Amino acid sequence: MAEIIQERIEDRIPELEQLERIGLFSRAEIKAIIKKASDLEYKIQRRTLIKEDFINYVQYEINLLELIQRRRARIKYSFKKDEIEYSIVHRVQGIFGRASAKWKDDVQLWLSYIVFCKKWGTKAQLSKIFSAMLAIHSNKPALWIMAAKWEMEDRLSSESARQLFLRALRFHPECPKLYQEYFRMELMHAEKLRKEKEEFEKAAMEMGSFDHPEEILEGELARIIYKNSVSKIKGAEFHVSLLSIAQLFDFAKDLQKEIYDDLQALHTDDPLTWDYVARRELEIESQPGEEQPVSKQAKAVEVGRREERCCAVYEEAVKTLPTEAMWKCYINFCLERFSKKTSSVPLRGQRLERTMLAFRKARELKLLSEAQYKQWVDLLLRQDLFKEALQVAEAGTDLFKDSATMWQMKLQVLIGSKSPDVAMHFEEAFAHLKPQACLPLWISWAEWSESAKSQEDTDAIFKRAISAVTGASSITLKEKYLDWAYRSGGYKKARTVFKSLQESRPFSVDFFRKMIQFEKEQDPCRMANLREYYERALREFGSTDSDLWMDYIKEELSHPFGRPENCGQIYWRAMKMLQGQSAELFVAKHAMHQAGH
Repeated sequence: MAEIIQERIEDRIPELEQLERIGLFSRAEIKAIIKKASDLEYKIQRRTLIKEDFINYVQYEINLLELIQRRRARIKYSFKKDEIEYSIVHRVQGIFGRASAKWKDDVQLWLSYIVFCKKWGTKAQLSKIFSAMLAIHSNKPALWIMAAKWEMEDRLSSESARQLFLRALRFHPECPKLYQEYFRMELMHAEKLRKEKEEFEKAAMEMGSFDHPEEILEGELARIIYKNSVSKIKGAEFHVSLLSIAQLFDFAKDLQKEIYDDLQALHTDDPLTWDYVARRELEIESQPGEEQPVSKQAKAVEVGRREERCCAVYEEAVKTLPTEAMWKCYINFCLERFSKKTSSVPLRGQRLERTMLAFRKARELKLLSEAQYKQWVDLLLRQDLFKEALQVAEAGTDLFKDSATMWQMKLQVLIGSKSPDVAMHFEEAFAHLKPQACLPLWISWAEWSESAKSQEDTDAIFKRAISAVTGASSITLKEKYLDWAYRSGGYKKARTVFKSLQESRPFSVDFFRKMIQFEKEQDPCRMANLREYYERALREFGSTDSDLWMDYIKEELSHPFGRPENCGQIYWRAMKMLQGQSAELFVAKHAMHQAGH
């Protein structure tokens, strides 16, 4: 092994001599490079190979390349690249080659190899690397697409890209993404050929070498892909995705029309089709004979007309396809248009009226989802329509009695409208919901009570909540209870609450840290109390939280009544309790603290 390593180091000598001779590195730096390279070579030549050693070697060589580039720029020297950079690049490729042969399944390693070759100008190797990677990872469509895009965009080889897509489709005959990218590639190829033809015609050159049929220039290959793909992949979503790609190419108007007509013929029972057809009305310009709007007011009128055409299509859609999904598309469109900024008051009024009407019709047909009830209430509240918001919220809770979101929405409306029956409705919500789903409602009730009721009432609500909500959900509640106690009754009240909860597991670290912080804000701050809180926290989190142990040690060292002599004992207790990485982290932090950092 030593002979191999010695040979590798000797192979470096010409490039290192050049680096020293042209003044990019000093003799001491060259020696350091040789020492580091020897260490790295030993690691990748031993019998038991570790992937991280190869990665570290590659990273070192890349860092060296970047350093050489920066120093070249500084001294403005650009010669001898063949003897220096290209030699290092060739060596890195060798390391990557060995690593990817050993750990064939590591996709990230292959991708790193490809990125390196792209960055350092060794594109000749990339076709071979892609072929080797795809031979092993043929089950990953994204890698096929990456390889085909490189062939098309970097090597400018449409034929190679086409062959890759065809091979990929043999492995993945029903992969939508592959068909989409193949379709896009053929349209790009046709566009490129059209531009070449235009250049020939402009230059009045002989067209003998340009023998592509007219159908190819019109995108016939893309049309064939479209026909094949929709026969295998059903659904309006895929159809629409191909139409969106085709619309990026101006020359493909006939293809766009064909796809659009097929979409309407094949997927009339899909809400996505109607949604697409309706939204298309926004893009349709005024008739050629009509005068284009110039003033802001005229433009607003034109936008209003387009939106009315969209809504006419949606109205037809919800009659033809009266489903919750179709109404969702209609309402989402109305909300989107209403959220668009406009200085036209009539246009904004039309949008609001249209949105409200859509919500009301869907509600009458009982085709509003839970999420849409929430959207409706939010919209009404933004318009200060509290009475209607409450009616909608009540209708929502009647339909979705087991939804905590719906109850919370209703209660927020009641609180916002200053209803005297808020407490009664909270009780009603708890009667319908499972205890573990009630956490947000308990928090809302406590927050409302804090501003509207007495301390005793709020305290009683928190106590009821703690007993009703158990498990991990109760952690947030305990923290909020402690915060409220300190806010409303000061330290004495917070300590009472802390004492009452200290055996009511589970806790979070923040629960104890809050109490420690409250103690520190007191004058005087009692060290005995701080010790009590730290000890209590360490009983719960001493095996995992290294920061708690470090803070405890720092407290003993910095507090006027701390006992620095206790720090050694705390350190050894930490070493016994902490496990794995937590222990290593603690040792490192403790060493840094002792060193004064």
